[in-house]
Amino acid sequence: MPADSFMPKDLMKKRGLIFSFVAVALLSATGVAGARVKTINLPPDGVQLRASPLPGYEKARISCVACHSAEYMQYQPPTAARPYWENMVKRMKAVFNAPLEDADIPDIVDYLVKTYGNEQAP
Repeated sequence: MPADSFMPKDLMKKRGLIFSFVAVALLSATGVAGARVKTINLPPDGVQLRASPLPGYEKARISCVACHSAEYMQYQPPTAARPYWENMVKRMKAVFNAPLEDADIPDIVDYLVKTYGNEQAP
């Protein structure tokens, strides 16, 4: 039988009140109860996505740079082929939970490979 089954109900209530009081006191002492909202001011992004009439441009502008700088694309190999970009975009969704719709992935990949990869116009 559990030890609590031998305790009178009023003693169990007092024990519960004491536990609640201690919990509130500890939270207050650690600052959790009085937590303040903090803001961070980030510097402006120095690099923007290269503009394009391709439908993937706007989708990449909305989805990709919500998480990282457009500079990330510039650091990818300019010889990167379509499978590289497709794997990269799918990885961003699967591993990093990028806010991408599956239906948008082909357009984004097309934009990336034609703008930053090996299908760039000369």
